[in-house]
Amino acid sequence: MEIQELLIEKAEYNSRLKLLPYEGTIEIKTVSDGKYLYLRKRINGKITSTYIDKFSEELYTLLLRQIKEARELKKKIRKVEKTLAELGYSESKLTSRVLLNLDFARANVKNLIYNQAVLEGVATTFPQTETILENGKVYGVTASDVQKILNLKHAWEFILDKDVIASPCDYYILCNIAKLVNEGFYEFGGKIRGVPVTIGGTSYAPPLPIEIDVKERIQEIINKNLLNIDTAIELCLYAMKTQVFNDGNKRASVIFANHFLISKGEGLLVIPENNVSEFKKHLIDYYEGNHEENIKKFMKDVCWRKF
Repeated sequence: MEIQELLIEKAEYNSRLKLLPYEGTIEIKTVSDGKYLYLRKRINGKITSTYIDKFSEELYTLLLRQIKEARELKKKIRKVEKTLAELGYSESKLTSRVLLNLDFARANVKNLIYNQAVLEGVATTFPQTETILENGKVYGVTASDVQKILNLKHAWEFILDKDVIASPCDYYILCNIAKLVNEGFYEFGGKIRGVPVTIGGTSYAPPLPIEIDVKERIQEIINKNLLNIDTAIELCLYAMKTQVFNDGNKRASVIFANHFLISKGEGLLVIPENNVSEFKKHLIDYYEGNHEENIKKFMKDVCWRKF
């Protein structure tokens, strides 16, 4: 358990590092019409200098802050790696199929995030979502929606880490995903729900989840010996219906199911934007105990992306 916790910690640091647009050493170049900011960094043994923008105190301060944060994250990563080495951990070898699945997911991650945002009712177009993912902001979109999209990016970066994909698909992975998708909205976004919740559009009221029951049920689903896609769908639906967390359950559930599916080299699970209404109708039926096989068939036929 200690090694798994360290691997998750390292993956979270790496995902945060990837979110930072700036790292390196600041250069201020002065020419006749003013001062300009550049970043120097070593890439594949070669020093590069990248133009950022015209000098301003605000931008300069932002660069300093992000460069400092990047250095601190790298220091924490080295510390975790040292502890892992002391514990005798050696990196798991992923199969070529799983590595290919990781590449498939990374190539499609913007589209995955956009579709998840639509499922959550985030009112952004694909170009707006793309701009947010690349620049961290876009005009005309609420701060709340921007945060949700960036959180989805953070959570996907987390599960696409090789150490995380090599880790067991269990309750702890689910909690870490939920913590990331709820970041900035709930202080303990990855903590199991302790208050009643209601679900719009249905009379179904999920009982309070019990941690040991959730852990055991996840393991039971994985041990059922189903086809991998069927296991991923069951994991997704169970986590959604249980409403394990105060919020972000659909987001966390879909990414959790993808952690399992990618770890088996079996593709991706995504609810396409054009099928969100149909999915939600099936989901309400499922919550109320009706036509359970309909939503499973829908997800297998419509939401499974093979490669």
